[in-house]
Formats: sequence, C-alpha cells, structure tokens
Amino acid sequence: MKPTVLVVPILLVEACTTPPPPTRPTIAQQADSIARIFEVPVAYAPRVLDSATVLAFAGQHPGDSAAISDFYRRRGFHYAWFIGDSVGSAARNVLNLFPASDTAGGISSVPGRTGLQRLLMRMDTLQFTDSLRAATELALTAGFFQAANAKYGGIIQRDPRELEWYIPRKKKNYDRLLDSLVAGVNDLTPIEPLSPQYTRLKNALKFYASLDTLPWPTIAWKKGRTPGDSLLALLRSRLVLLGDLPTVADSLIGDSLFAAGVMSAQHRFGLKETGEPDPDLLAELNVPPADRQRQILLNMERQRWLPARPDSNGIMVNIPAYRMLVYEEGHIAWTMNVVVGADASRTVMFSGDLSQVVMAPYWNIPQSIIRSEILPAVKRNPGYLARKNMEVVMGGQVVPASSIDWKKYTKGVPFTIRQKPGPGNALGRVKFLFPNSYSIYFHDTPAKDKFLRDQRAFSHGCVRLSEPLRLAKYLLRNDSAWTPERINTAMNAKTETTVRLKKPVPVVLGYFTAWVDRDGIVSFRRDVYGHDARLAAELFAGEGGAQASVR
Repeated sequence: MKPTVLVVPILLVEACTTPPPPTRPTIAQQADSIARIFEVPVAYAPRVLDSATVLAFAGQHPGDSAAISDFYRRRGFHYAWFIGDSVGSAARNVLNLFPASDTAGGISSVPGRTGLQRLLMRMDTLQFTDSLRAATELALTAGFFQAANAKYGGIIQRDPRELEWYIPRKKKNYDRLLDSLVAGVNDLTPIEPLSPQYTRLKNALKFYASLDTLPWPTIAWKKGRTPGDSLLALLRSRLVLLGDLPTVADSLIGDSLFAAGVMSAQHRFGLKETGEPDPDLLAELNVPPADRQRQILLNMERQRWLPARPDSNGIMVNIPAYRMLVYEEGHIAWTMNVVVGADASRTVMFSGDLSQVVMAPYWNIPQSIIRSEILPAVKRNPGYLARKNMEVVMGGQVVPASSIDWKKYTKGVPFTIRQKPGPGNALGRVKFLFPNSYSIYFHDTPAKDKFLRDQRAFSHGCVRLSEPLRLAKYLLRNDSAWTPERINTAMNAKTETTVRLKKPVPVVLGYFTAWVDRDGIVSFRRDVYGHDARLAAELFAGEGGAQASVR
C-alpha cells in the first residue's frame, strides 16, 4: 500500500496581502540543478598533489593505473578526500561502497576492505605531515577502485575462465561514480554500473535473510493427504512464508487455492506444474534460507561479471533453466524451452553474435560423435550411413561409403561425414549460427519429446529449440525478401539455404540458478553442471561446509 502524502497549505499573511507565488523553475533549470549533483565541485581542495607522485603511485596499481591518473588530471591534481587538514566525510563513504551488505551468506573478505577500515579508524588520531597526507589521499583513491572493482566487477580475484565462464568481462568505467562520491552524493544507486537483476537479487537476499530466525523443519513426503494432517499444515505454512500462498487462515485455503500455491512453487523451481506435492517439490521447499542466500550471492557475483550495459536487444539462454529469453529494449519479449548439453557434453558459457540462419541444413558430424557413435555403428552395420541419410565427403566430393575401409579407423576419420537435409536430420529444419570456437549453435530437432520434461540436459552441447520456426521468422521479420511462407518453404526443402542477417543479434549463454522477475518472484534452479559448487569454493573460501550446502 502506497503511503498517502498530505499537503497542508500555509497561508502567510503580511500587511493584509498575500505575496505572489514563487516563480517555478523551468524544466531546463531543474535539469541543470540535477545535473550539477553529479559534477565535480568547482571549489577543489586548495592542496595540490605532486603530479609525479600521483603517476608513480598509479604505476604501482596496474589494474587501475589509467583511472587513477585520469581522476587527478581531471581535478588538476587537487586533493579529493581532504577538507583543509582533515579527511572529509566522503572518505568514509568509500568503505560503505565495499559489498559488505551483500556478504550475509559468509563471503570471504573482500580484498582491501580490512586495510581501508583500519586506516579510517585511525584518521582522527593521525598527525598529518605533507607526505602522510599525500599517502593517505592516494590510499583512499586506490581503496575506492578496489571497492568498485569488487562490488561492480566481481569479488573473486580468480579469472572466471578458470570457472568455465567465457563471457568477456569488460572493464567498467567508474568516473561518474567516483566524482559523485567525492561530491558528497549519498545515493549512488541510479548511477551504479549494475543490471536491474542485481538489485532484485539483493532485495531477495534480504528477504531470505529475514527467514533466518524462523524454524525450518523438514517436510517429509508421503502419498495422500487428509484434513488436519500436520505435514499438510506445515506445507501450507511454508508456501505462505515463501509467497506462494496468501496469508490467510488455513480454513480459507481450499483445494483449488492450495493447488494454485503448489503450482506457483513448482513454477519457481522449474518443476512440472501438477498442483500436487511430490518429492521434488518438497526437496526444494526444505532447502534452508541460509543455503538460498548463498545461492543468491553466487548469482549476484555472476551479475557483476556481465557488461555494465549489455545490449538491450538480444538473446539469452539460461542453461540451468533450460530456457531461451528474447529481449527487446531491455525487457523479455518472449521465451521458449530449450534442451542443453548433457553433463558429459556441457553447453559452454560464452557470448557471441548470431549472424546466419541456415534452412534445411546439413549436419557435419563432429569427430567426437564419429568416434563414439558413428564408427561403432558402421562397423556393426555397413548400411548404417545410408539408413541415417548420411554421406561421406572427401576433398569436396561425395564418395561411396562402401569404398572406405572402416576397420582401420578408431579415433576419428580424415574426411567429413554429414547428414543430408530431411525430416530425420539431427538439426531438424533450421540452425542458427553465431561463430565461436566451441562449435555450439542453436537448432531444431526431430526429438520433440524431450521438451516435455522439466530437466532437459540431453544434447551433445548445442542448444535445441522448441520453437525454431518462431525464431527464424523473428530474426528475419525486417527482411522483406523473407516472408513467413518463403521461410517455411526453405526449411522443408532438400537443399541447404543460408541467410546472413543484416544486423547480427547479440547472444549470451549464461548460467544463473537464481533470478528475480519484474514482479519480484524469486526462482531457483538446480546446479546441473556443478558450476555453483565450484564458484562457492572461491566465494565462500574459509567457510566450512559452504561448498556442500550450495545446490
């Protein structure tokens, strides 16, 4: 419920006359006054740093060298954190910038925070000489960049590629943030280089932290339920706590409302929405709030790794959610179910640009599949390739499979085996290419039954689409040469057709096991590839058992 604001007019009476109302500022004047909040104050501190000292200090911080140098150049090398001989209040706000409020789940200490905290605690007792003042000034600036890099770029120091995250981490620009902090701006939220998803996750973290003091007994599974069943009452209570059921008396929760609450929870956990409790649902509901906080923290860290301002139009595949999301102007326009790689052939986390739509595609079979599946099958049955509509290509020419001595090959073959276009083609009727070194792409599939399952990690690594025709029409919607009818005809042809997009579409294949939608609904997914467990070992270093508690 929004608070009601009462505006009480005050009549000022002076000499029996009412003064005219003040002139309202123009929009331009209002905009100018707002803009000035984010500008560096013109009245710099009178003290000036030696430029050589600043540049030498910057050289000792290679990751932030250019940013430190540029900051002081913009200010004419004037001090930023001192007012006269004393440290200003803005310096203490640097400490607040560290992600301390995000660490309720036991995150290991953020580099630089402890040292800066000790420095600020001694501020009031230090007798500043010129050299100590300069050293303190520069230490505070370096502290800002350590804090900003941790909060907005990532807490862990390890290269995310070592954790199989190949989405580039772009260096974020903190100029505006730093200038505003020095200027005394208290609320930096509007200019923080973070996605709205990060803020939503942070709010979800607070919610799950509020559940810490509540008892969280295990809800045991048993078939059937009867009115007054204590386990049923506990389940209803849990669904109310998590927002899946309204806060009403048990007597008012009938069968239909209870089923709707169960389906709400099943939806949030990516389970089949049957409306009936089952072991999978209870396993998710039994996860303690502390474990959910850790899961949220892991995904907040991944949000820090994303570019500050990702393209507002593009495609995201969330691997553990088995879901593709199409974004327009930063909002989800539509989604579809997908199948991702099995554990033995995982879909890689990376980004690219979708540039080609290939209709009625050939499937050039990877050597790994040739080695593990095709060669054994051909050796058992020489007619296997023909039955699967496959052919051998050598030197750009199709050659008879019968001319190959298959027995001499065990670890692969020095030629191409491909499957011809057709209804049985493993890629279906269309594939979508975004060039990468992992040989991963989107494609149709004849195995439609897999999309009916709630856990969909079955592929060899590529992403199978439940609605490939919809995506093809969407990507070519602005190309007048490709009408829906022509697309459909080309997809069902016997010859391959490639269409290059006029403007490539950004694609991200990410791994997010917790997220919050625009309505504040928190969803969780299982750690299908174990990436959460590995990240937890880094993020919660030193906390016993943290790794095991992350799902």
